[in-house]
Amino acid sequence: MKIKVLTFGVTRDIIGEDVLFLDLPAGSTVADVRTHLTERFPPIEKLASLMFAVNAEYATSEAQLAELDELALIPPVSGG
Repeated sequence: MKIKVLTFGVTRDIIGEDVLFLDLPAGSTVADVRTHLTERFPPIEKLASLMFAVNAEYATSEAQLAELDELALIPPVSGG
């Protein structure tokens, strides 16, 4: 199945693209995508506070993905 991955902030810097398309096995979860991205882009592993949204809704690592889902990588942010 194909999914669209949106990157922001430091995840965009690490991956080098705003949008990334992945072809994954059916039944893949958000955790599976994180594992895949960490293998491909090792600095992702250091982002312990990385959050995810599937189709504009916050999602847990266990959330199952479907064909053409949009997964946003939401890095930690700070400000004052």
